[in-house]
Amino acid sequence: MRASCPRINKPRSIPASALAGALGGLAASWVMNKFQSLWATVSKEVFNHKEKKSSGDDATVKTAKAISQHLLAHRLTEAEKKWMGPAVHYAFGALVGAAYGVLTEVAPVAQCGYGTAYGAAVWLAADEIAVPAFGLGKPRSKNPPSAHIQGLASHLVYGLTTDLTRRAIHRVATRGK
Repeated sequence: MRASCPRINKPRSIPASALAGALGGLAASWVMNKFQSLWATVSKEVFNHKEKKSSGDDATVKTAKAISQHLLAHRLTEAEKKWMGPAVHYAFGALVGAAYGVLTEVAPVAQCGYGTAYGAAVWLAADEIAVPAFGLGKPRSKNPPSAHIQGLASHLVYGLTTDLTRRAIHRVATRGK
């Protein structure tokens, strides 16, 4: 069954695929944020889960703080944190999307599952391994199972959106050629 592992009909340039992937990753980062907001709303309404006040900055803000302090010798203000956290999220999403765009050219099997396998790999590498290892979030064992499930689901949405957007960009770019 190759239906879920589409083949690329003709090779595209690596830079074009990286750009299409980056744009897909950027769009997917936005969709992922909306999905997480919806998840939080449904969780609150359906399961009566109360939102816990965070006892600190999230991983994107901690990353922005580290970049600012180590590269610019600047401590972020509260106002800067509010826009730098999302900036890090979108930059990371675009970078990871660009990597996906390139990967689909050099190893077309990466497209299996329309980006969902890639999204799951990003979740595992970033959320489950890198964030706790770099001290950007709680250790995995301190998070409830629902947090892991939400993270995985969000990254499946990210991977799917990245792939579908990347494909749409390639279709538009190759029309009439």
